[in-house]
Amino acid sequence: MKQLGRLAALAGLAVAVWLVWREHPAATWQLMRESGFGLVLAACVHILPMLANAWDWRTLIRPAERPALLTMLKIVWLRESINGLLPVARVGGEITSFRLLARLGVRPASALASLVADIQLTLISQVVFAFLACGYLLAHSNSAAARTTGTLLWSIAAAVPVLVLFVLVQHARPFERMARVLSKVTSGKLVELVGASVRVDQSVKLIWRRKGTVLRYLAIWQTLQFIGFSLEIWLALYVLGAHPTFAQACVIEALIQIVSSIAFLIPASLGVQEGGFVLIGALFGFDAPTCLALAGARRIRDLLFYVPGLIAWQVAEHAPARDAVRKTRCVS
Repeated sequence: MKQLGRLAALAGLAVAVWLVWREHPAATWQLMRESGFGLVLAACVHILPMLANAWDWRTLIRPAERPALLTMLKIVWLRESINGLLPVARVGGEITSFRLLARLGVRPASALASLVADIQLTLISQVVFAFLACGYLLAHSNSAAARTTGTLLWSIAAAVPVLVLFVLVQHARPFERMARVLSKVTSGKLVELVGASVRVDQSVKLIWRRKGTVLRYLAIWQTLQFIGFSLEIWLALYVLGAHPTFAQACVIEALIQIVSSIAFLIPASLGVQEGGFVLIGALFGFDAPTCLALAGARRIRDLLFYVPGLIAWQVAEHAPARDAVRKTRCVS
């Protein structure tokens, strides 16, 4: 998997470099240089969707075990940093989040169930926003753009069955079944894992039975998170001199999100993000240098948040070891 991730990263980087080179890199660089601090300000807006994600994910955990909001914000930051920059197929951040939640006293079944439900609900909201975005494009674009929008709609529709299967698979007790297979292979040595897996399946079902929590997650918190992401796009385009409407920023963000999710194997969506911005931005009449500068603004955000996030992750990973050493020294 790591090798596949590295190959995907190299291929994506090659595509990104080719796109920038084809569309006159000097023009793109000039736009970004003239925008200056405005792009940094647009990147800082990312704290808003991170905060919304911390709040909605927190609601999926049982009240008695819920970490503080700022603690959840830190975990969201670390998860995004790992998934956003490393070749981990968007699962490395989830593994780290699970470990951190367990250290905070959240039961393993509750922690894993909250991660599964968070991914499921996020994918549902992304598909809904993407369909709404395509509907907006069909209503406000010419015939040529409509053909491109039709292609996007078919691509999104092709991903829907996978989404539905992912959401419904919980009823087949997937964790319990996988654990039973492993237990048979190991001649019963993993029998305890079966019990833990049953609890995970039950915890996921319990989250979905809390209809009020699920509906608030989708209707309120995911919407606020999406608005925060769209505000990043709108502000970045504005400082780049494009003067978009907020609706256009929402459409661009919705389609970029779903495209990035489909291409989850490519670290940092290299090449995919740049190509997506050029394709989608063209539907609104934004030229290629502006779209590539917008992609560059998204990379500034990644550097501003995710590089420090990776450093903080390493500090968090080694913190228990340092504490253990300190306690040992105190005892001695």
